[in-house]
Amino acid sequence: MRHPGIVQALPHPGACFRIHDARIATFHSHHYRLSESSLDESSAQASTPIFQRIKDYLVGEIATGRWKEGDLVPSEQALVRQFGVSRMTVNRAVRELTAEQVLTRRQGSGTYVAPRKYQATLVEIRNIADEVRARGHRHASRPQLLEEAPASEALALQFELAPGAPLFHSLIVHFENEVPIQIEDRWVNPACAPAYLEQDFSSITPNEHLMVAAPLQGATYSLEALAAPREVAELLGIDARSPCLVLKRRTTSQGAVASVVTMWHPGNLIQFTGSVG
Repeated sequence: MRHPGIVQALPHPGACFRIHDARIATFHSHHYRLSESSLDESSAQASTPIFQRIKDYLVGEIATGRWKEGDLVPSEQALVRQFGVSRMTVNRAVRELTAEQVLTRRQGSGTYVAPRKYQATLVEIRNIADEVRARGHRHASRPQLLEEAPASEALALQFELAPGAPLFHSLIVHFENEVPIQIEDRWVNPACAPAYLEQDFSSITPNEHLMVAAPLQGATYSLEALAAPREVAELLGIDARSPCLVLKRRTTSQGAVASVVTMWHPGNLIQFTGSVG
């Protein structure tokens, strides 16, 4: 079920778009493979620069699964010998693929297939589990905390309630194919979702429950890059102080603030994308 949201910062005056939590696994690749023999000069390729043909070959090997995430790719010297071109030409191809995050270089170790990027599309609010399963991947959510707690002054201000008013609080880690891609730290207004604490969030997501209990009326959000605190780093399986993309969102339902959520994502695995118009 998709619902329009309200965005705080718009890319163009008067523009608006919807947001969601989807984690879409993608890879920067063309949907074809260029074999080694295709690097031979031919009239059909005469207009394609040699470095681009090398890039296409490298990307093709990844797209077909011959080289997988984390695999060591041939050295520049090996590629020079393989394709009979200059080191400068090979270096340009590898350098551009590194800049495009298809490859990653490790000092003193070599060049590897880069980790996949999971995209969070700022288009509509959708259920992360649905997105993962639609791609044929496995979604898992592991609750770390589920409690009732008094609203702090900051939370009370966001919910437009009195300080100390009861709120529901959940802390959940979401996984795609056993890779942690999101920590969802959510506070919920009991008046909007009175059965929130009774849900089994290892089998459904908060989004699934709230879309029924508190149909979305509007949303505001902010996005920033932050260093991971120790507790967040441990849950995401990354080093402390590693960069994270942090999405904060406040949703309303039937004229009341329904939830306030902070979602932490490992910066090396997440991209946020969107379109307007």
